[in-house]
Amino acid sequence: MDDCSGAVSVSELVERHYDLIYRFAYRLSGSSANAEDLAQEAFLTAQSKLHQLRDAQKARSWLLTIVRNAFLKSRRGQQEFAFSALEDPPQPVVAEAVGESLLVEIENAQLQEALEELPEEFRTPLVLFYFEEFTYKQIAEIVEAPIGTVMSRLSRAKSHLRARLTQRQTAAAWMETAARQ
Repeated sequence: MDDCSGAVSVSELVERHYDLIYRFAYRLSGSSANAEDLAQEAFLTAQSKLHQLRDAQKARSWLLTIVRNAFLKSRRGQQEFAFSALEDPPQPVVAEAVGESLLVEIENAQLQEALEELPEEFRTPLVLFYFEEFTYKQIAEIVEAPIGTVMSRLSRAKSHLRARLTQRQTAAAWMETAARQ
């Protein structure tokens, strides 16, 4: 940061916040390629609108808002899906046949799938709170909603994820039991 003016450069923003921006974009979009595009778009937008950042201490929230808006813009016109039931249960995975890292990848993939089922208005607060450890107040600023709304959306999102992941575990256990018989 420049000590005289308090201004921040885009290269400083990239250096300080790229990892956060990429993780957030990945959790919103569910894809590495889309996350990279969203991150790049966020920093390009930041470069062209850097004059709008009056307080360098709020750069993180400002960038996350840009990512969210870019994500929403990219989704305009696409069909929004409501929460849905599990139609195709996952195939059973034999623990002995795969390494621990693959099991973690499968669990992460299942979590990402469940996150992608959430409408954005629920996904964003959940990702910011649990994955990025933002406060209710910070999330409220980013999504431009009252704190009570953020808390309500978090509660509903957690309930959906809990039900969805429990449903997947139950289906996997059932498939495993059926495979043994």
